[in-house]
Amino acid sequence: YAANRRAFERIRDAQPVWVDMGRAVDVVPGMTARTILHAGPPIAYERMCGPMRGAVQGALMFEGLAQTAEEADRLAGSGDIEFKPCHELGCVGPMAGVVSASMPMHVVKNAAFGNYSYANVNEGLGKVLRFGANSPDVIDRLRYLRDGFLPVMQKVVRASGGVDLKNLTAQGLSMGDECHNRNKATTALLLRDLLPLFFQVDEPLEAALRALSFVRDNEHYFLNLSMAACKATLDAAAGIEGSTVVTVMARNGVEFGIRVSGAGDKWFTGPAQMVEGLMFPGFSEDDEAPDLGDSAITETCGIGGFAMAASPAIVQFVGGSVSDAFNYSAQMREICEGESKSYLLPPLNFRGSATGIDVRKVLATNILPVINTGIAHKRAGVGQVGAGIVHPPLECF
Repeated sequence: YAANRRAFERIRDAQPVWVDMGRAVDVVPGMTARTILHAGPPIAYERMCGPMRGAVQGALMFEGLAQTAEEADRLAGSGDIEFKPCHELGCVGPMAGVVSASMPMHVVKNAAFGNYSYANVNEGLGKVLRFGANSPDVIDRLRYLRDGFLPVMQKVVRASGGVDLKNLTAQGLSMGDECHNRNKATTALLLRDLLPLFFQVDEPLEAALRALSFVRDNEHYFLNLSMAACKATLDAAAGIEGSTVVTVMARNGVEFGIRVSGAGDKWFTGPAQMVEGLMFPGFSEDDEAPDLGDSAITETCGIGGFAMAASPAIVQFVGGSVSDAFNYSAQMREICEGESKSYLLPPLNFRGSATGIDVRKVLATNILPVINTGIAHKRAGVGQVGAGIVHPPLECF
């Protein structure tokens, strides 16, 4: 009990702040020129799902280590590339979660405890690397993010003195976001706070306006920051001897993995599940890949699916009813150590969202954490084909 209380208090008291941006190889400890990070628990290239293999190939082409997808495929399977889960280097990435050396990363500091986390830049919707697309336009966008977007944003963030992500998340929850699949309000709030700085930094106006437009045109921009904030929060609760609080939930499209505070760096895995929800027009359940991505770090921290009561509109995207959203948020209290004092749910009379998932309570109640998530097509590059609700396999617990 004392160990879990300590873990919960560290989650509750965390203060994630976006402090910088930089290339992965420059800011992520342990990153090298031939390291490729991916979402979920460890997995060999040969076992990766279609979207993740496509993203790996795209990353290798982006880095200039291969010229074609076929050449990248051979290199990825040669043993000359080091594959690691994002989580093992303090990172998080949505869907395939693929990160390579020169990709720009958000740097988030937990001001309360001093630890750092990192997340890549959300590319927007459509044909994007995180869904396995690796065509020339996808690579060109990644080059822009590195060569054009990063220099501007690095100066903007540094000029801001740090962006309080916990405060923005709390405000977003009061404005209809749950900060996993709905980030309309938080992205708008972020842009409002940073807007003057785009016109003050020492960068050409055209470059600053293009970077500003990239954020403005992507309602999911805040997602990756939300993930990094949750990662920085939960890493501070890791490594507490005797604690059964979950600090990671992540999926690679083949396996679902969790990590537990008192169990060190060990992964506990089970088969990735199929997501149940709404398919986009023209697609069916036969098209979907199994559950994929590091974005379940949001639910692990108590937002996303755990906070759907704050975001009734989310059911139009993931399926179900408004009462389902309320019920999910209420039910999650039964498997958690406590409630957040910052992430409040207005439709539930401003009760805090449940946080600090306890393995023992999951097993005692047979209630699995709820995750709302996008659905990727099983083939690389097709993109998102729906959204819905999924749960971890009981085997993890």
